[in-house]
Amino acid sequence: MHRRTWRFVFFALAILVGFAAGLGYGWVINPVEYQSIGPQTVQVDYQTDFVLMVAELYQAEGDLAMALARLDFLGASPLVTINDAIGYANSRSYASADLYLMENLAFVLQQALDGRD
Repeated sequence: MHRRTWRFVFFALAILVGFAAGLGYGWVINPVEYQSIGPQTVQVDYQTDFVLMVAELYQAEGDLAMALARLDFLGASPLVTINDAIGYANSRSYASADLYLMENLAFVLQQALDGRD
């Protein structure tokens, strides 16, 4: 074989060996271990957007039980979640219509909780 052909074969083998070594290391020797992943670990801005979406759905559907179930997805108390979202939304100057939706949901939730006591 020509010298140029050997170079190509050696290059291809080096690429294959490197690829196989990388896969072996990543899958067998040191695989990724996911820890503490869940909706409660999402950044506060995404949680606020989620609460806003729940408030919009509540406005459209009027189903408080479904809104509570959706808010439970974030893992914390729904009232705490809503209040944290409202605080963040105020600090980031969300639109007044969005704030109204979240505050309305918080008010209805608070009324429902006070009615249970």
